[in-house]
Amino acid sequence: MTALILLGVAWVISQWSTPGYGPRLMNAANWVETPQPLVMRGGDPYIRALMRTISASESNMDTPYHLLYGGKTVDSLAHHPEICVPITAGPNRGNCTTAAGRYQFINTTWQEKAKRYHPKPPSWYAKWQDYPFDPTSQDAVVYRWLTDKSAWNADIPAMLRQGQLEEVLKLLSGTWTSLGYGLETNRMTPHLPRIYAEMLQEEINNGS
Repeated sequence: MTALILLGVAWVISQWSTPGYGPRLMNAANWVETPQPLVMRGGDPYIRALMRTISASESNMDTPYHLLYGGKTVDSLAHHPEICVPITAGPNRGNCTTAAGRYQFINTTWQEKAKRYHPKPPSWYAKWQDYPFDPTSQDAVVYRWLTDKSAWNADIPAMLRQGQLEEVLKLLSGTWTSLGYGLETNRMTPHLPRIYAEMLQEEINNGS
């Protein structure tokens, strides 16, 4: 009986990672003028400001952590939603994307980076369990990724302190194409330097 119960639990957990199963689509998010504060506490204010700048072009909505590509939201962040949303404009029109969350991770990138940077790795039933996609985890994974010199062959915190924002955005544009040097700029892209300056001042003030 115990074995059957465990098998049933394992099956349910395995379904969480199946596209279309689990998270329900909710209402569309609302656009906001200023990127919302991060959920994570502490850290380098320069990187925190950069993270908020990335989200300004990727997910500048009132519920960024629950956001899917296209503006809809999901109710559950127990794991990456893995919902493939049709792309209706731009160079990838006709395809679909699983981009989700504040930093618009596609599911494969999330799994790859979560294995390395996630603050709460799966426990003994890791074979079936995905990494939690909650707001703190999204922030933590991106923060650790951006501060990993080996990941970018660059010291991003040092570059930001030296005023090399343009170089940093260009470095990151291969990952987040809306930052100004990729294929999918948007209405927020031209404003990113100003947004970064504002976010940095806010983060420094909050830190002090």
